[in-house]
Amino acid sequence: MKRYVMEECFELIDAMESDEPREIAEEIGDVAFNLAFQIQMAKENGEFEESEVFATVVEKLTRRHPHVFGDVEASTSDEVLTNWRQIKKAEHGGNKGSLAGVPMSMPALAHAQTIQDRAAGVGFDWEDPEGVLAKVTEELGELAEAETPQDGEAEFGDLLFSMVNAARWMGIDAESALRGTGKRFRQRFGSMEQMADEDGTTLAELDLEAKEALWQRAKRAARAE
Repeated sequence: MKRYVMEECFELIDAMESDEPREIAEEIGDVAFNLAFQIQMAKENGEFEESEVFATVVEKLTRRHPHVFGDVEASTSDEVLTNWRQIKKAEHGGNKGSLAGVPMSMPALAHAQTIQDRAAGVGFDWEDPEGVLAKVTEELGELAEAETPQDGEAEFGDLLFSMVNAARWMGIDAESALRGTGKRFRQRFGSMEQMADEDGTTLAELDLEAKEALWQRAKRAARAE
């Protein structure tokens, strides 16, 4: 079922980014059906009932948000987050570390940003954005100096990780930013292919200068929409 859960969740994200209410509703239904199917399988196997699923999440939300359901006072979002982290750590016995519980199966950029958020929450962070950007420049230089494919892969990973950190400092969700860029590229590249076809040729037949000209035309067309 793991593959289908992931597929349906990504389809829901696509629908959310399309901002089409009917598509969003349809994809939420698909996700909900998938989850209901898993609950039914668990019931048939004698593992748990749906009441346990919802009771667990209600109990967890109540326990982790004492400023809402209890008498703890938290006047800022930072205080809420600090309380939440302390409560969650105590739930795990207080000895699993700040990064425990971050799913390794998350998309790589989202995973990087999440563990950076966790590390920053306990003070492991840069003091200013200049330090963050300097680190990006440093990692770019190390990538250029990589001598083996293995070194290149490691340095490229370090560069991406630093870029995600820069996004975090700028209040940008790195996963969403790259998805947006990928979406724009697909749209513009499709326009390029269509323009080339209308001109009686194909991209493969054009030289680099002609491809660049088509790319600029596609960008202008996208801005005009």
